[in-house]
Amino acid sequence: MSAPVTDANEEDPLLVDEAHRSRNHETVRGLSRNPALPDILVPRMLEYPAADVVGLIYGREWSDELFDIVAAHPDVRLRELLALCGGATAEQLVRMIDDPAFPVALALLQGPFTTRPQPLPVWAYRKLAERPDVKRMLPVLYPTELSPAAVAAFAGVDDEEIASWARARSEPEPMTVERAREIVAGDSAWEKATIALEPDLPPDLVTTLSADPDPRVRTFVSMRPGLSERQRAAIGYRVSTNDRLPRLAWVIEADGEQLQRCVSSAHPGLRRSAACNKRLTADQIAMLAADDDFPVRLLLCENQESVPTDLVVRTYLEARVITRGGLLSHPAIVDADLTGYADSPYWGARALVVRDRCAPAELIDRLSHDEHPGVRTWVAGDTRLSQERLLELLEDPETAAAAAANPNLPVELMVAILDAPMDSSNAQEDAVLLLGRTVPSHETITDI
Repeated sequence: MSAPVTDANEEDPLLVDEAHRSRNHETVRGLSRNPALPDILVPRMLEYPAADVVGLIYGREWSDELFDIVAAHPDVRLRELLALCGGATAEQLVRMIDDPAFPVALALLQGPFTTRPQPLPVWAYRKLAERPDVKRMLPVLYPTELSPAAVAAFAGVDDEEIASWARARSEPEPMTVERAREIVAGDSAWEKATIALEPDLPPDLVTTLSADPDPRVRTFVSMRPGLSERQRAAIGYRVSTNDRLPRLAWVIEADGEQLQRCVSSAHPGLRRSAACNKRLTADQIAMLAADDDFPVRLLLCENQESVPTDLVVRTYLEARVITRGGLLSHPAIVDADLTGYADSPYWGARALVVRDRCAPAELIDRLSHDEHPGVRTWVAGDTRLSQERLLELLEDPETAAAAAANPNLPVELMVAILDAPMDSSNAQEDAVLLLGRTVPSHETITDI
């Protein structure tokens, strides 16, 4: 049995007992997400196959010393994640400019999933543009795979081939009537749907697209401005809850009677875009908050601050989309009293009480004994827990991973977890980060 790890400030030493000697993979994954994991333990954690390297790298601020250690790591995937993370400064990231791996170079070009708030200096983007592998791949990259800052920098390089590529993406060619007629006469439903909302589309092409056999094309045409409700319905559009529709600029910019018509429209596409309009009145927000279409309610919560807390909570609990976590940062939740959900019959609502920064420690402790493991898991990471209760949750297989991520976990235990032999009986497969949307988009709940 290991020697006890003592704390000079405690009469009762913290014992590293037999349960601490064999840590399962989920506990290690939990520890890798702990924001208080000391820098000195990060290189060790990166060597554990069970570690959540995405959570570890994305979830911390980076000292220069630790950044340089990871930037020199032999695993390209780790260096790529480091180049994408928001905790690293631009001054640190430019030290990776000469990394030989193309995925790292592409990550430095700040694609759509980059979390860092500031772009790199212009000179850094231009130096990346000089790389043969970057130049070779440019023709097959979508515009969204590079940041606007990178594309703008590329437009000013001496290499005319690269500069022309960048200018073509910064200033796309306008749609001409001739090109529109070619698309309407073609077989690509995707291209026809794309031009169906063009404001200057000739009336005869609008009529042709309104009768297109593809329902997606007809749906896009039915969202053009200037149509009456009867005309929209006659087009025969088809919209389901799980369909992703464009946000209509003309609706988002509408006001007065035009905005009211969109809010009251039978067309879900108009109401979804209306939910993003910053000119909504309190009555219009209330109308959309009661909408039968889930995407309308979701977009309303994502774009309006003055919505009721109960609507945001209910929408979060119902949502199955990948962006649902963003609702937890909504002002209606951040500044709200959530303690009333502690006795909700729905476990997800009870778990949200930990988001209330003013919830008393006694209530947090009570919820840590909740009958549902989901509630106990959420609470296990809360810093209001007593250390005694935190250690109890660490010993519970259902909550061990979440408890290991608690910032109040003693450093001695962090070290003990990393020192312990791994329990191979519960090895986990490598995690895969999925980006996209989930179908169905929501699951209706009736009582919170």
